[in-house]
Amino acid sequence: MPTRVLLTTCSFQDTPGPHHAQLESQGFEIVRERGPLTEARMLELAGGFDAFLCGDDAITRAVIEKSLPRLRVISKYGIGLDKIDVATTKEFGIPVLFTPGVNHTTVAEHTFCLLLAMQKNLVETVNATRQGKWLRITGHELWRKRIGLIGMGRIGQEMARRAHGFDMEIHGFGNFWPDDIAAQYGVIRHDTVESLFSAVDIISPHTKLNAATHHLINRQRLALMPEGSYVVNTGRGELADSAAILEALASGRLAGYGTDVMEEEPPPADHPLLSHPKVIVTAHIGSRTFESVPRQAKMSLDNLLNFLSGTGPIACANGVIPSDE
Repeated sequence: MPTRVLLTTCSFQDTPGPHHAQLESQGFEIVRERGPLTEARMLELAGGFDAFLCGDDAITRAVIEKSLPRLRVISKYGIGLDKIDVATTKEFGIPVLFTPGVNHTTVAEHTFCLLLAMQKNLVETVNATRQGKWLRITGHELWRKRIGLIGMGRIGQEMARRAHGFDMEIHGFGNFWPDDIAAQYGVIRHDTVESLFSAVDIISPHTKLNAATHHLINRQRLALMPEGSYVVNTGRGELADSAAILEALASGRLAGYGTDVMEEEPPPADHPLLSHPKVIVTAHIGSRTFESVPRQAKMSLDNLLNFLSGTGPIACANGVIPSDE
């Protein structure tokens, strides 16, 4: 019986690259779905696969239990594990593989893309010129603005490098603290997230989603920021309380919110953030580039193939097998 793989990540499937030929050459039976899949759809599919090559699908305890005993491994395209019940995978000895270190540059670039677009009123002015209008709106500089980075891992460090290039005053908060990078780019360390919010004009979260960080950006913390501040979110939609963001935009506390992620993806068509004049929403494309996707796809596929063959390096996120990452 051939190895049967459920492939759900759309970026992997849609973007050209050598990963397609590499996957096709394995002789696997590949079932392709368009993720992210709901728990209900995953439960319909579960039970007939040796491996998941997944994106942000709901891999809950119920899905994992129904997938047994056949399921041997979950290979995540990406680094966010909040949609996977990691505790249950450890309980049943299912390795969860992931792809750290391949998308941090492109996510940082997209974060600055959103930030610059808000500062320069890019969307509104481009929409106007496309309609034959010559709309000249006064914008802002990033030069010497104060940016607060929540999380100083790979993406946070790339943000610090780019913010330094704009001569910004860089503030940071996080359990992990890279002393060398902080010293190189003059990152001011904060002991509490509240201290960070009160010291900056721009907040940019780059931390994992868990119970402690859910709605990290909330009404109380936004109130600590000066009038006319900005939030840019390329992490997870659930890091920010949408209702609090809308309130802060209405009051003028926030001058803009740029986000690549939503609490529900895709969001309902009538979600108020989608049409808000002070909000820019992109469709979770921060790491979806012709350069980044093949890197992530190859690593997720290499992880899978190396696990199945028992040879080569593997980046394992849940400690079920030793990781070379």
